[in-house]
Amino acid sequence: MIDSQSVKTIYASEERGFDGGKKVKGRKRHIVVDTMGNILGVKVHAANIHDTVAGIEPAMQAYEKYPTIEKFCGDEGYRGTFQIDVFWEMALDVDISARIKPVFEVLPKRWIVERTLAWMNNHRRLSKDYEISIESAEAMIIISNLHTLLRSLA
Repeated sequence: MIDSQSVKTIYASEERGFDGGKKVKGRKRHIVVDTMGNILGVKVHAANIHDTVAGIEPAMQAYEKYPTIEKFCGDEGYRGTFQIDVFWEMALDVDISARIKPVFEVLPKRWIVERTLAWMNNHRRLSKDYEISIESAEAMIIISNLHTLLRSLA
């Protein structure tokens, strides 16, 4: 499953942009997770780049590490260019979860990636994007996921 989250940045960082849909000036985090919520791929970039264009990078990253992936699942923001790119680059399908009603509703299997994004926000360093470089922002996301996994073992 793939999803993104727009977060505000604090400093004048490497890449910043304005996400018009969320009204956030900062960066966008894309994560690819498995069915248990473990992060398989992560990409951080300026918030003004749309999901259909930037989503292919974490998907390719996850597919290179885990070639047994059979299908990707995303929300309506990944319809179009992302589906075509995934089909041409990896010969995989993308299952798009369409919104049934215009009100909040938990979509099947989509809550897993949303839960992982919520767990990331519990870490103080990820509540906003405090990092200056993209690499350190991606590393902090992986470290927070490792911390969450280790806490679940105890």
